[in-house]
Amino acid sequence: MARQAVRQVTGSSTAEQILDCAHGLLVEIGYSGFSYADIAQRVAISKPSIHHHFPTKAQLVLKVVQRYRHNIQVATEAGMRAVSDPVRQLSGYVGHWAACIEDRSMPFCVCAMLAAERRTLPVEVNAEITGHFETLSAWLEGILARGAAGGQFTLRQSAKLEAQCFMSLIHGAMLTARALEDSALFAAISQAGIARLTGASKV
Repeated sequence: MARQAVRQVTGSSTAEQILDCAHGLLVEIGYSGFSYADIAQRVAISKPSIHHHFPTKAQLVLKVVQRYRHNIQVATEAGMRAVSDPVRQLSGYVGHWAACIEDRSMPFCVCAMLAAERRTLPVEVNAEITGHFETLSAWLEGILARGAAGGQFTLRQSAKLEAQCFMSLIHGAMLTARALEDSALFAAISQAGIARLTGASKV
């Protein structure tokens, strides 16, 4: 995975700076935890200026999630072109997140964070979150299916269910690393998941 394409892109325009700040706040304290006042303080602009670009909080968060999904699509497509081996593709995905969690450039998936608040989110934001997880699951399913066909992965369940299990493991590993304040745990747990799929003691 092309790591730099998934990170928040620090923009030069005011709108991009607002999006970067909102993304960080969502990962840090969630949808209900931040307000335009927080963004105004961090970006050093007025609240009316934020409303000029994003009239409502729902519109702002929707744009954050859409941008996040777009960046992931760009990165995964680049990664797929650069690496064809399914095990290396899966390891690259894990490695991307391990690096982002280690240097705190993106310590948690914004869609996973928002999913915990699903009942209180606007409908359009929830639709994007669902789309993210469906797309990620399908991408992982394709990798696992190709790897299984080539004898690189041993699947105990369908490729679809195994993909959903691995996706759950990844987000659970993020949560564990955050809860215990130990970034190395993410890589250890995720690599153990790959090892289970490959039947190896180490990847």
